[in-house]
Amino acid sequence: RSTLFPYTTLFRSAQINILKSHGRAISESTLISNGYCICLGRAGQGMPTRVQNAKIALLDFDLKKYRMAMGVEIKVEDPKELEKIRQKEMDITRDRINCLVKAGANVVLTTKGMDDLSIKYLVESGAIGCRRVDKKDIRRIAKATGGQVLLTLGQLDGEERVDPSCLGSAEEVYEAPVGDNDHIFIQGCKVSRATTVLLRGATEFQLDEMERSMHDSLCAVSKALEFNSCVPGGGACETALNIYLEDFARQLGSREQLAVAEFAEALLTI
Repeated sequence: RSTLFPYTTLFRSAQINILKSHGRAISESTLISNGYCICLGRAGQGMPTRVQNAKIALLDFDLKKYRMAMGVEIKVEDPKELEKIRQKEMDITRDRINCLVKAGANVVLTTKGMDDLSIKYLVESGAIGCRRVDKKDIRRIAKATGGQVLLTLGQLDGEERVDPSCLGSAEEVYEAPVGDNDHIFIQGCKVSRATTVLLRGATEFQLDEMERSMHDSLCAVSKALEFNSCVPGGGACETALNIYLEDFARQLGSREQLAVAEFAEALLTI
């Protein structure tokens, strides 16, 4: 049971991601071991397609040009002051990107959006950025890579900075096309094993059926590993009992033998 514990933990922690991509044959479905995949591409084409020794920043806020809160009104009489305000808004975005880069982040994943200004700074720093990552995926990535999902960069002292220990770690992060869409692959997660099953099929309907079958299989394997036992189905119990009774019937007299043999035949019919 101790040897099965890591696999039981893998199933329980739901670190098995199932992705569907129509096209190609069912036999070309692949298993990405110790890796996590999300159906998203880079936010900007100028970003690198592959990063080694990745440090992943997981964000749950926008990386956009800073704007004043609703209800705040600024009266400016000098046009030069207006330009300074606009420049300050851009500097705030630049400083936030610099905080992530100084902490060592070369991959930035956010559940919200990124504007062109943020993408420009990430391209200049040589980092990969992805926007609108599903919250479920970003939580799983955080668990697998040992990172933390950051709700803000603000600290108790009022400054904005990033603790390097909050970044997730992986051996490699790269973008590759799968079917009609680009996918981001995170290989060699630091803390725990994550696995992605990439299903391929001709149609969306076929992929949905494959996903349901895969879910049933994972549930069955999960229960077998959890309880370290299983009950065979598909008539296996009745067939085994039929074989036993046929052997037992040969040890009896003629009339009793016929009765037991008929009962065994009835079990096989069932």
